[in-house]
Amino acid sequence: MIELDHVTVRFQDRIILDDISISLTEHRIGVIGDNGSGKSTFARLLNGLLLPDQGDVTVNDFDTRADGKMVRSQVGFLFQNPDNQIVMPTVAEDLALGLKPLNLSKDEQAHRVTDVLERFALAHLVDRSAHLLSGGEKQLVALAGVMVTEPDILICDEPTTLLDRRNATHVMRLIADLPCQVIVVTHHVEHLNDFDRVLVIGNGRVSHDGPPQDTIPQYLETLA
Repeated sequence: MIELDHVTVRFQDRIILDDISISLTEHRIGVIGDNGSGKSTFARLLNGLLLPDQGDVTVNDFDTRADGKMVRSQVGFLFQNPDNQIVMPTVAEDLALGLKPLNLSKDEQAHRVTDVLERFALAHLVDRSAHLLSGGEKQLVALAGVMVTEPDILICDEPTTLLDRRNATHVMRLIADLPCQVIVVTHHVEHLNDFDRVLVIGNGRVSHDGPPQDTIPQYLETLA
């Protein structure tokens, strides 16, 4: 469970998020809002990539400020651009890199890499150059690179923005079927219809919060 307690984030003299208190407990949570609304800032708070100027963020009772390493071991983060996550020459090497901090045996590392490649239908890419893959393949490799560490929670920040409709739908189906808690920031609201809860971020606050059939229409009305 992730909790935000009176969280405020500022950039220079601008308030990005303003005194937000909220508990995130549902299995599938979407986060939507206009560009510049603060939703990506909100996402980065959830695993300690960004620390609040005021207030506290806790993950399973671990504080992102005091217990950052523990938080990041439990919360995976999928970026919008997979090139920000893929750093090693081949797919297998890139997935194995994420396992280094876990101090697993070589056999266990190999088992996890093989398992996650099969789970995401990527086994045929195991020795391919990661940087020569298509956009959809790269995002799947980036997702596999996060999930190989078996996080309790996955945060996705605009994971389909750079993908065409077919690849975006495929990636979101895989994300929606993951066993861990998933929090997805997106402007593609159609991907959130089956989620348990959707938050709307506006003017630095959570302006709407509830099931997608309520919050998505309320948000779309503000765009009309």
